[in-house]
Amino acid sequence: MTTPLRDNRDFRLLWMSGLFAVLGAQMSALALPLLVLRETGSAVQAGSVGTVAVGAVLITMLPGGVMADRVERRRLMRLCDIGSLTVVTALATAVWFGRAPMALVLLVAASGAVLSSIYAPAVFGLMRAVVPPEQMGTATARLQARTQTVRLVGPLVGGALFGVHPALPFASEALGLLLSTLCVALVRTRSRARTAAGPVFSRRELTAGLSFLWGIPYLRTVLLVFGLGMNFAFGALTFTALSVFSEGGRSGVGGGFVITCVSAGALAGALIAPRINPDRHSRLLILATCWTCVTAAGGMAWFTDPLVAGALCALCMCLATIASIGFLSTLLIVTPEERVGRVQSAASFLSSIVQPFGPLAGGALLTAFGARWAFTLTGCVLAVSALVVTLAPSTRQKAAPHRTAEPAEPAAPDPGPGPAPDPGHAPAGAHRAVPGD
Repeated sequence: MTTPLRDNRDFRLLWMSGLFAVLGAQMSALALPLLVLRETGSAVQAGSVGTVAVGAVLITMLPGGVMADRVERRRLMRLCDIGSLTVVTALATAVWFGRAPMALVLLVAASGAVLSSIYAPAVFGLMRAVVPPEQMGTATARLQARTQTVRLVGPLVGGALFGVHPALPFASEALGLLLSTLCVALVRTRSRARTAAGPVFSRRELTAGLSFLWGIPYLRTVLLVFGLGMNFAFGALTFTALSVFSEGGRSGVGGGFVITCVSAGALAGALIAPRINPDRHSRLLILATCWTCVTAAGGMAWFTDPLVAGALCALCMCLATIASIGFLSTLLIVTPEERVGRVQSAASFLSSIVQPFGPLAGGALLTAFGARWAFTLTGCVLAVSALVVTLAPSTRQKAAPHRTAEPAEPAAPDPGPGPAPDPGHAPAGAHRAVPGD
């Protein structure tokens, strides 16, 4: 008889570990640029913190997946937590004494991003060993619900602590990382480290996750369309809504309401997902998400009420979160254990590449054509993606476990971005995309 998740000791410890770490990371993500802005008065230097973090993530995602498959995952997670704890403690100490140079701030941002790239695939690999396949959907949904809740609360707490003293958000993150390390240390499950001949970071190793995703038609199509098309267009849609309903920057109320609704929709989706077994209805949920986004774009083109826009965005994000949880559960189940790290990193890498361009496209359309046409043209991109998902034969096929043997030399595929699984852990202020963001 399968043990319920609430009685699964190791899963509870993983859940708690992520709770402590994500809360600290959300506070740090807000506090780092605020610290730079306070010390230098330069918005450019403040923005460089996020740029360094994103760049470091993109560079190290694929190597991080290789490491997660080569090193015993629980040990690797502990090392990442300890590394994050070290750099964050150094920053908190420097800020407390009023001596936090820009180089140290950028080091914290970069190292946190690098460690997150390694930690993320490791925690997915360990969860594969901790949670049985029939409970994977519920487990993934609970991780998402935890993360989305913290993302609503974390920035508020971080901002309040920063107002008391700039060092407090970083000291709180250090405490969270210490508690996270203790939780991981108490996990009893171990994952077998994979051994293979040849260089660790060879082309073959780095592209193994990409070639696995490309080799399964269902995964390939969903990543290309639901990831590349939908993530890109939904990013453009939400940025356009933020700009339009903020009255071009004159008021933050309407735009802030829309973004809050997006976050609330993600949380609602994560809470609903365990009740409907999203991994069993993955295609239906993806279709529903695609066509709901098309409807939302059309609705915002004709109705200029931020309440309507917020409700539509919340519905889209709710469905997108449920569908992404179902897709991630399927991905974890069909991926051979020795490739979990590389496959997760590949999916996250592909999705992260497209994320920054959605808002840029939305802003360009809004400037060139105005609000109504920006929403309409974005809706056309969403409609094309929805049609492909609806009509593609590969989306009707059930993804099956792949053969576990390593290919002699996998070709480097060029798949489109896909949903980015969220491991629910972001050491030292790293930034990661989540499905539908």
